[in-house]
Amino acid sequence: MRIRLTFSAGLVACCLLAGAPALAGNVGAPPQAPGERDGGQRELNPEHSSGGEQGPLAAPLPPWSRAPTQTDWTSWGIAPGVKYTRWGWTDSRGPVRAHLLTIDPGTPGLRIDYASMGPVRRVAPLTSILRRDRAIAGVNGDFYDIGHTGAPLGLGKDRQRGLLHARQTGWNNAFFVDRRGRAGIGDLPMTAKVVFHRDLTITNLNSPFVTPGGVGVYTPRWGRTAGYGVTQGQRERVRQVTVEGGRVVMSRRKLSEDKRIKGLVLIGRGEGAVELRKELPVGTRVKVRGALEGDPQMAISGNRFLVHEGIIRAVDDRELHPRTAVGVDSDTGEVLLLVIDGRSSRSRGFTMVELANLMIDLGADEAVNLDGGGSSTLVGKGRAGKVKVLNDPSDGGQRSVANGIQVTYAKP
Repeated sequence: MRIRLTFSAGLVACCLLAGAPALAGNVGAPPQAPGERDGGQRELNPEHSSGGEQGPLAAPLPPWSRAPTQTDWTSWGIAPGVKYTRWGWTDSRGPVRAHLLTIDPGTPGLRIDYASMGPVRRVAPLTSILRRDRAIAGVNGDFYDIGHTGAPLGLGKDRQRGLLHARQTGWNNAFFVDRRGRAGIGDLPMTAKVVFHRDLTITNLNSPFVTPGGVGVYTPRWGRTAGYGVTQGQRERVRQVTVEGGRVVMSRRKLSEDKRIKGLVLIGRGEGAVELRKELPVGTRVKVRGALEGDPQMAISGNRFLVHEGIIRAVDDRELHPRTAVGVDSDTGEVLLLVIDGRSSRSRGFTMVELANLMIDLGADEAVNLDGGGSSTLVGKGRAGKVKVLNDPSDGGQRSVANGIQVTYAKP
Protein backbone atom coordinates (compact mmCIF):
# COMPACT_ATOMS: atom_id res chain seq x y z
CA MET A 1 0.00 0.00 0.00
CA ARG A 2 1.40 3.37 -1.01
CA ILE A 3 0.39 6.40 1.07
CA ARG A 4 0.71 9.76 -0.62
CA LEU A 5 2.04 12.56 1.54
CA THR A 6 1.05 15.61 -0.46
CA PHE A 7 -0.25 17.88 2.26
CA SER A 8 1.18 20.40 4.72
CA ALA A 9 4.57 19.94 6.34
CA GLY A 10 3.12 19.93 9.85
CA LEU A 11 0.68 17.20 8.97
CA VAL A 12 3.37 15.14 7.24
CA ALA A 13 5.47 15.28 10.40
CA CYS A 14 2.53 14.15 12.52
CA CYS A 15 1.74 11.29 10.14
CA LEU A 16 5.35 10.11 10.08
CA LEU A 17 5.57 10.16 13.86
CA ALA A 18 2.29 8.30 14.27
CA GLY A 19 2.89 5.84 11.43
CA ALA A 20 -0.66 6.21 10.10
CA PRO A 21 -2.39 7.93 7.17
CA ALA A 22 -3.54 11.48 7.81
CA LEU A 23 -6.34 13.57 6.40
CA ALA A 24 -5.69 16.02 3.63
CA GLY A 25 -7.32 19.43 3.42
CA ASN A 26 -10.86 19.85 2.14
CA VAL A 27 -10.76 20.15 -1.62
CA GLY A 28 -14.01 21.00 -3.37
CA ALA A 29 -15.37 20.18 -6.81
CA PRO A 30 -18.28 21.44 -8.93
CA PRO A 31 -21.63 20.35 -7.48
CA GLN A 32 -23.22 17.16 -8.77
CA ALA A 33 -26.53 17.20 -10.60
CA PRO A 34 -29.63 17.28 -8.39
CA GLY A 35 -30.83 13.92 -7.10
CA GLU A 36 -33.50 12.04 -8.99
CA ARG A 37 -36.76 11.86 -7.10
CA ASP A 38 -39.81 9.67 -7.62
CA GLY A 39 -42.56 12.27 -7.84
CA GLY A 40 -42.79 12.79 -4.09
CA GLN A 41 -43.44 9.21 -2.96
CA ARG A 42 -39.98 8.13 -1.85
CA GLU A 43 -36.38 9.19 -2.40
CA LEU A 44 -34.45 6.85 -4.70
CA ASN A 45 -31.17 8.70 -4.82
CA PRO A 46 -29.77 8.51 -1.28
CA GLU A 47 -26.62 10.50 -0.61
CA HIS A 48 -25.25 8.68 2.42
CA SER A 49 -27.05 5.44 3.20
CA SER A 50 -29.93 3.32 1.94
CA GLY A 51 -31.73 3.86 5.24
CA GLY A 52 -31.89 7.60 4.66
CA GLU A 53 -30.99 8.49 8.24
CA GLN A 54 -29.76 12.04 8.77
CA GLY A 55 -26.29 12.24 10.25
CA PRO A 56 -24.98 14.76 12.76
CA LEU A 57 -23.36 17.83 11.25
CA ALA A 58 -19.59 17.93 11.45
CA ALA A 59 -18.01 20.75 13.42
CA PRO A 60 -15.83 23.17 11.44
CA LEU A 61 -12.27 21.91 11.21
CA PRO A 62 -9.85 24.87 10.99
CA PRO A 63 -6.45 24.17 9.41
CA TRP A 64 -4.57 24.56 12.68
CA SER A 65 -6.51 21.65 14.24
CA ARG A 66 -6.22 19.09 11.46
CA ALA A 67 -3.29 17.07 12.83
CA PRO A 68 -4.71 13.77 14.20
CA THR A 69 -3.51 11.85 17.25
CA GLN A 70 -3.19 8.16 16.50
CA THR A 71 -4.74 5.64 18.90
CA ASP A 72 -3.90 2.22 17.42
CA TRP A 73 -2.65 0.40 14.33
CA THR A 74 -2.82 -3.31 13.53
CA SER A 75 -2.72 -5.43 10.36
CA TRP A 76 -2.39 -9.00 9.12
CA GLY A 77 -2.42 -10.96 5.90
CA ILE A 78 -5.73 -12.60 5.03
CA ALA A 79 -4.42 -14.48 1.98
CA PRO A 80 -1.69 -14.01 -0.63
CA GLY A 81 -2.31 -10.54 -2.11
CA VAL A 82 -4.84 -9.53 0.57
CA LYS A 83 -3.99 -7.48 3.69
CA TYR A 84 -6.28 -6.14 6.39
CA THR A 85 -5.36 -2.97 8.31
CA ARG A 86 -7.19 -1.28 11.16
CA TRP A 87 -6.21 2.04 12.68
CA GLY A 88 -7.70 4.94 14.59
CA TRP A 89 -7.04 8.56 15.40
CA THR A 90 -8.64 11.54 17.13
CA ASP A 91 -8.92 15.07 15.81
CA SER A 92 -10.97 18.09 16.85
CA ARG A 93 -14.11 16.48 15.43
CA GLY A 94 -13.66 13.37 17.56
CA PRO A 95 -12.36 9.79 17.27
CA VAL A 96 -12.32 7.81 14.01
CA ARG A 97 -11.73 4.10 13.37
CA ALA A 98 -10.89 2.88 9.86
CA HIS A 99 -10.72 -0.58 8.30
CA LEU A 100 -8.93 -1.31 5.02
CA LEU A 101 -8.54 -4.27 2.69
CA THR A 102 -5.60 -3.85 0.32
CA ILE A 103 -5.84 -6.27 -2.61
CA ASP A 104 -3.43 -7.11 -5.42
CA PRO A 105 -5.77 -8.46 -8.14
CA GLY A 106 -2.81 -9.85 -10.10
CA THR A 107 -2.06 -12.44 -7.41
CA PRO A 108 -2.42 -16.00 -8.81
CA GLY A 109 -5.54 -17.68 -7.44
CA LEU A 110 -7.09 -14.39 -6.25
CA ARG A 111 -10.38 -13.12 -7.67
CA ILE A 112 -12.55 -10.06 -7.05
CA ASP A 113 -16.22 -10.47 -7.93
CA TYR A 114 -19.76 -9.25 -7.46
CA ALA A 115 -21.53 -10.93 -4.53
CA SER A 116 -25.23 -11.48 -3.82
CA MET A 117 -27.69 -14.10 -2.62
CA GLY A 118 -28.91 -14.83 -6.15
CA PRO A 119 -32.27 -13.11 -6.78
CA VAL A 120 -31.75 -9.38 -7.32
CA ARG A 121 -34.46 -8.56 -4.76
CA ARG A 122 -33.07 -10.76 -1.99
CA VAL A 123 -31.20 -9.10 0.90
CA ALA A 124 -29.07 -10.81 3.55
CA PRO A 125 -26.23 -10.13 6.02
CA LEU A 126 -22.89 -9.73 4.27
CA THR A 127 -21.42 -12.84 5.94
CA SER A 128 -24.25 -14.93 4.45
CA ILE A 129 -23.70 -13.42 1.01
CA LEU A 130 -19.95 -14.07 1.06
CA ARG A 131 -20.41 -17.62 2.36
CA ARG A 132 -22.11 -18.67 -0.91
CA ASP A 133 -18.79 -18.49 -2.80
CA ARG A 134 -16.53 -19.17 0.21
CA ALA A 135 -15.14 -15.66 0.01
CA ILE A 136 -12.30 -14.77 2.36
CA ALA A 137 -13.10 -11.04 2.52
CA GLY A 138 -15.44 -8.37 1.25
CA VAL A 139 -17.49 -5.23 1.88
CA ASN A 140 -21.10 -4.21 1.38
CA GLY A 141 -21.91 -2.82 -2.05
CA ASP A 142 -24.48 -0.64 -3.78
CA PHE A 143 -27.29 1.41 -2.26
CA TYR A 144 -30.62 -0.42 -2.44
CA ASP A 145 -34.37 0.13 -2.22
CA ILE A 146 -34.54 -0.63 1.48
CA GLY A 147 -37.95 -1.55 2.85
CA HIS A 148 -39.55 -1.80 -0.61
CA THR A 149 -38.30 -4.00 -3.46
CA GLY A 150 -34.89 -4.59 -1.81
CA ALA A 151 -33.19 -4.27 -5.20
CA PRO A 152 -29.89 -2.40 -5.79
CA LEU A 153 -30.28 1.05 -7.32
CA GLY A 154 -27.52 0.71 -9.89
CA LEU A 155 -25.71 -1.95 -11.87
CA GLY A 156 -24.30 -5.35 -11.06
CA LYS A 157 -22.45 -7.88 -13.18
CA ASP A 158 -21.21 -11.24 -11.93
CA ARG A 159 -18.34 -13.11 -13.59
CA GLN A 160 -20.38 -16.31 -13.91
CA ARG A 161 -24.00 -15.09 -14.14
CA GLY A 162 -23.39 -12.06 -16.32
CA LEU A 163 -25.32 -8.79 -16.19
CA LEU A 164 -27.91 -8.98 -13.41
CA HIS A 165 -29.28 -5.44 -13.10
CA ALA A 166 -28.52 -2.02 -14.60
CA ARG A 167 -29.82 1.35 -15.72
CA GLN A 168 -29.30 3.13 -19.01
CA THR A 169 -28.31 6.32 -17.17
CA GLY A 170 -28.36 7.85 -13.73
CA TRP A 171 -26.57 5.42 -11.40
CA ASN A 172 -23.59 4.06 -13.32
CA ASN A 173 -20.49 5.22 -11.39
CA ALA A 174 -18.94 1.82 -10.84
CA PHE A 175 -16.01 -0.32 -9.78
CA PHE A 176 -15.18 -3.01 -12.34
CA VAL A 177 -12.65 -5.59 -13.51
CA ASP A 178 -12.13 -5.33 -17.27
CA ARG A 179 -11.68 -8.10 -19.82
CA ARG A 180 -7.91 -8.11 -19.21
CA GLY A 181 -8.35 -8.53 -15.48
CA ARG A 182 -7.45 -4.94 -14.56
CA ALA A 183 -9.43 -3.12 -11.90
CA GLY A 184 -10.88 0.28 -12.69
CA ILE A 185 -13.54 2.83 -11.82
CA GLY A 186 -15.65 4.73 -14.31
CA ASP A 187 -19.09 5.40 -15.74
CA LEU A 188 -20.67 2.24 -17.21
CA PRO A 189 -23.93 3.00 -19.05
CA MET A 190 -26.12 0.09 -20.10
CA THR A 191 -27.24 -0.39 -23.67
CA ALA A 192 -30.23 -2.69 -24.13
CA LYS A 193 -32.55 -3.24 -27.09
CA VAL A 194 -35.42 -5.45 -28.13
CA VAL A 195 -34.20 -7.30 -31.24
CA PHE A 196 -36.07 -6.21 -34.40
CA HIS A 197 -37.66 -3.30 -32.48
CA ARG A 198 -34.81 -0.81 -32.44
CA ASP A 199 -37.04 2.15 -31.66
CA LEU A 200 -37.99 0.53 -28.35
CA THR A 201 -35.22 1.50 -25.93
CA ILE A 202 -34.82 -0.35 -22.64
CA THR A 203 -34.02 2.04 -19.78
CA ASN A 204 -33.86 -0.44 -16.90
CA LEU A 205 -32.91 -4.06 -16.27
CA ASN A 206 -34.13 -5.60 -13.00
CA SER A 207 -34.21 -2.14 -11.40
CA PRO A 208 -36.22 -1.13 -8.32
CA PHE A 209 -38.10 1.34 -10.52
CA VAL A 210 -38.66 2.03 -14.20
CA THR A 211 -37.49 5.46 -15.33
CA PRO A 212 -40.52 7.72 -15.97
CA GLY A 213 -41.28 7.52 -19.70
CA GLY A 214 -39.10 4.42 -20.06
CA VAL A 215 -39.30 0.65 -20.33
CA GLY A 216 -37.94 -1.82 -17.80
CA VAL A 217 -37.17 -5.50 -18.33
CA TYR A 218 -37.52 -8.03 -15.51
CA THR A 219 -36.06 -11.52 -15.78
CA PRO A 220 -36.29 -14.61 -13.53
CA ARG A 221 -33.15 -13.31 -11.77
CA TRP A 222 -35.21 -10.42 -10.40
CA GLY A 223 -37.28 -12.68 -8.16
CA ARG A 224 -41.06 -12.37 -7.89
CA THR A 225 -42.85 -9.42 -9.49
CA ALA A 226 -43.25 -6.26 -7.40
CA GLY A 227 -46.44 -4.78 -8.89
CA TYR A 228 -46.71 -1.00 -8.80
CA GLY A 229 -43.61 -0.78 -6.64
CA VAL A 230 -41.53 -0.60 -9.83
CA THR A 231 -43.62 2.32 -11.13
CA GLN A 232 -43.28 4.10 -7.77
CA GLY A 233 -47.02 3.81 -7.21
CA GLN A 234 -47.99 5.13 -10.66
CA ARG A 235 -51.11 3.28 -11.88
CA GLU A 236 -52.16 5.37 -14.88
CA ARG A 237 -50.38 5.13 -18.25
CA VAL A 238 -48.51 1.97 -17.35
CA ARG A 239 -48.35 -1.34 -19.23
CA GLN A 240 -47.03 -4.82 -18.65
CA VAL A 241 -45.99 -7.13 -21.46
CA THR A 242 -45.37 -10.77 -20.52
CA VAL A 243 -43.08 -12.90 -22.67
CA GLU A 244 -42.90 -16.69 -22.44
CA GLY A 245 -41.17 -19.01 -24.87
CA GLY A 246 -39.83 -15.99 -26.75
CA ARG A 247 -43.29 -14.60 -27.63
CA VAL A 248 -45.65 -12.04 -26.09
CA VAL A 249 -48.44 -13.93 -24.31
CA MET A 250 -50.05 -10.98 -22.53
CA SER A 251 -50.22 -7.19 -22.80
CA ARG A 252 -52.28 -5.31 -20.22
CA ARG A 253 -52.52 -2.16 -18.12
CA LYS A 254 -52.55 -4.00 -14.78
CA LEU A 255 -49.20 -4.93 -13.21
CA SER A 256 -48.77 -8.34 -11.58
CA GLU A 257 -47.52 -8.70 -8.02
CA ASP A 258 -45.74 -11.57 -6.27
CA LYS A 259 -45.76 -13.75 -9.38
CA ARG A 260 -42.90 -15.94 -10.60
CA ILE A 261 -41.30 -14.72 -13.83
CA LYS A 262 -41.05 -17.56 -16.34
CA GLY A 263 -39.61 -15.61 -19.28
CA LEU A 264 -39.53 -11.81 -19.41
CA VAL A 265 -41.75 -9.06 -18.05
CA LEU A 266 -41.54 -5.64 -19.73
CA ILE A 267 -43.07 -2.67 -17.93
CA GLY A 268 -43.58 0.77 -19.46
CA ARG A 269 -44.38 4.13 -17.89
CA GLY A 270 -45.89 7.04 -19.79
CA GLU A 271 -44.49 7.08 -23.31
CA GLY A 272 -42.83 3.76 -22.60
CA ALA A 273 -46.26 2.22 -22.00
CA VAL A 274 -47.51 3.64 -25.29
CA GLU A 275 -44.52 2.18 -27.17
CA LEU A 276 -45.02 -1.26 -25.62
CA ARG A 277 -48.65 -1.34 -26.69
CA LYS A 278 -47.78 -0.36 -30.29
CA GLU A 279 -44.59 -2.38 -30.76
CA LEU A 280 -45.29 -5.62 -28.89
CA PRO A 281 -48.82 -6.96 -29.39
CA VAL A 282 -49.64 -10.53 -28.34
CA GLY A 283 -47.81 -13.07 -30.52
CA THR A 284 -44.78 -10.86 -31.26
CA ARG A 285 -41.39 -12.57 -31.01
CA VAL A 286 -39.23 -10.88 -28.38
CA LYS A 287 -35.54 -11.14 -27.60
CA VAL A 288 -33.70 -8.61 -25.44
CA ARG A 289 -29.98 -7.95 -25.58
CA GLY A 290 -28.12 -5.80 -23.08
CA ALA A 291 -24.54 -5.02 -22.12
CA LEU A 292 -22.40 -2.60 -20.15
CA GLU A 293 -19.95 -0.31 -21.91
CA GLY A 294 -16.59 -2.08 -22.28
CA ASP A 295 -18.10 -5.45 -21.37
CA PRO A 296 -16.25 -5.86 -18.03
CA GLN A 297 -15.93 -9.24 -16.30
CA MET A 298 -17.61 -7.90 -13.15
CA ALA A 299 -18.97 -4.57 -12.01
CA ILE A 300 -20.85 -2.94 -9.16
CA SER A 301 -21.99 0.66 -8.79
CA GLY A 302 -22.03 3.26 -6.04
CA ASN A 303 -23.85 6.56 -5.99
CA ARG A 304 -21.03 8.91 -7.02
CA PHE A 305 -17.32 9.35 -7.61
CA LEU A 306 -15.25 10.37 -4.60
CA VAL A 307 -12.08 10.69 -6.68
CA HIS A 308 -11.99 10.70 -10.48
CA GLU A 309 -8.86 11.11 -12.61
CA GLY A 310 -6.95 12.02 -9.44
CA ILE A 311 -9.30 14.91 -8.55
CA ILE A 312 -11.57 14.97 -5.52
CA ARG A 313 -15.20 15.08 -6.66
CA ALA A 314 -16.90 14.99 -3.24
CA VAL A 315 -18.33 18.28 -2.02
CA ASP A 316 -20.32 17.34 1.11
CA ASP A 317 -18.26 18.12 4.23
CA ARG A 318 -21.19 18.36 6.64
CA GLU A 319 -22.94 15.07 7.51
CA LEU A 320 -21.08 12.40 9.49
CA HIS A 321 -21.91 8.76 8.74
CA PRO A 322 -20.31 5.33 8.67
CA ARG A 323 -18.86 4.97 5.17
CA THR A 324 -17.82 2.34 2.64
CA ALA A 325 -15.71 3.08 -0.44
CA VAL A 326 -13.71 1.28 -3.12
CA GLY A 327 -10.65 2.77 -4.79
CA VAL A 328 -8.01 1.82 -7.33
CA ASP A 329 -4.34 2.83 -7.34
CA SER A 330 -3.55 3.13 -11.05
CA ASP A 331 0.20 2.98 -10.42
CA THR A 332 0.23 -0.35 -8.56
CA GLY A 333 -3.10 -1.80 -9.69
CA GLU A 334 -4.09 -2.31 -6.05
CA VAL A 335 -7.75 -2.27 -5.03
CA LEU A 336 -8.62 -0.52 -1.76
CA LEU A 337 -11.79 -1.46 0.14
CA LEU A 338 -12.32 1.01 2.99
CA VAL A 339 -14.88 1.12 5.80
CA ILE A 340 -15.16 3.91 8.37
CA ASP A 341 -17.08 3.13 11.56
CA GLY A 342 -19.52 5.72 12.84
CA ARG A 343 -22.46 6.64 15.06
CA SER A 344 -20.60 5.53 18.20
CA SER A 345 -18.39 6.92 20.94
CA ARG A 346 -15.43 5.04 19.40
CA SER A 347 -15.83 6.51 15.92
CA ARG A 348 -17.72 9.63 14.79
CA GLY A 349 -17.96 8.66 11.12
CA PHE A 350 -16.77 10.66 8.12
CA THR A 351 -18.04 13.34 5.78
CA MET A 352 -17.87 12.63 2.06
CA VAL A 353 -14.95 15.03 1.64
CA GLU A 354 -13.01 13.35 4.45
CA LEU A 355 -13.63 9.97 2.78
CA ALA A 356 -12.32 11.25 -0.56
CA ASN A 357 -9.26 12.79 1.09
CA LEU A 358 -8.38 9.57 2.87
CA MET A 359 -8.75 7.53 -0.32
CA ILE A 360 -6.26 9.83 -2.02
CA ASP A 361 -3.87 9.57 0.95
CA LEU A 362 -4.05 5.77 0.66
CA GLY A 363 -3.04 5.98 -3.01
CA ALA A 364 -6.34 5.87 -4.87
CA ASP A 365 -6.49 7.73 -8.18
CA GLU A 366 -10.11 6.66 -8.60
CA ALA A 367 -12.70 5.97 -5.90
CA VAL A 368 -16.46 5.57 -5.67
CA ASN A 369 -18.78 5.85 -2.68
CA LEU A 370 -20.71 2.71 -1.72
CA ASP A 371 -23.68 2.34 0.64
CA GLY A 372 -22.98 3.76 4.10
CA GLY A 373 -24.71 4.10 7.44
CA GLY A 374 -25.87 0.83 9.00
CA SER A 375 -24.91 -1.01 5.80
CA SER A 376 -21.17 -0.30 6.18
CA THR A 377 -19.61 -3.70 6.87
CA LEU A 378 -16.16 -5.22 6.29
CA VAL A 379 -15.71 -8.98 6.53
CA GLY A 380 -12.47 -10.94 6.43
CA LYS A 381 -10.44 -13.72 7.98
CA GLY A 382 -9.41 -12.91 11.51
CA ARG A 383 -6.05 -13.86 12.97
CA ALA A 384 -7.44 -17.31 13.84
CA GLY A 385 -8.51 -17.88 10.24
CA LYS A 386 -12.28 -17.53 10.74
CA VAL A 387 -14.20 -15.29 8.32
CA LYS A 388 -16.09 -12.72 10.40
CA VAL A 389 -17.13 -9.08 10.64
CA LEU A 390 -14.00 -7.02 11.35
CA ASN A 391 -15.56 -3.56 11.79
CA ASP A 392 -18.28 -2.32 14.16
CA PRO A 393 -21.53 -1.88 12.17
CA SER A 394 -23.53 1.02 13.57
CA ASP A 395 -26.76 -1.02 13.93
CA GLY A 396 -25.02 -3.15 16.58
CA GLY A 397 -25.00 -6.07 14.15
CA GLN A 398 -25.10 -6.73 10.43
CA ARG A 399 -27.78 -5.07 8.36
CA SER A 400 -29.21 -7.15 5.53
CA VAL A 401 -27.87 -5.70 2.28
CA ALA A 402 -28.45 -6.31 -1.42
CA ASN A 403 -24.94 -7.09 -2.64
CA GLY A 404 -21.23 -6.64 -2.05
CA ILE A 405 -17.70 -6.89 -3.40
CA GLN A 406 -16.07 -10.20 -2.54
CA VAL A 407 -12.55 -11.62 -2.64
CA THR A 408 -12.00 -15.34 -3.13
CA TYR A 409 -8.73 -17.29 -3.14
CA ALA A 410 -7.85 -20.75 -4.44
CA LYS A 411 -4.26 -21.90 -4.17
CA PRO A 412 -2.95 -22.24 -7.73
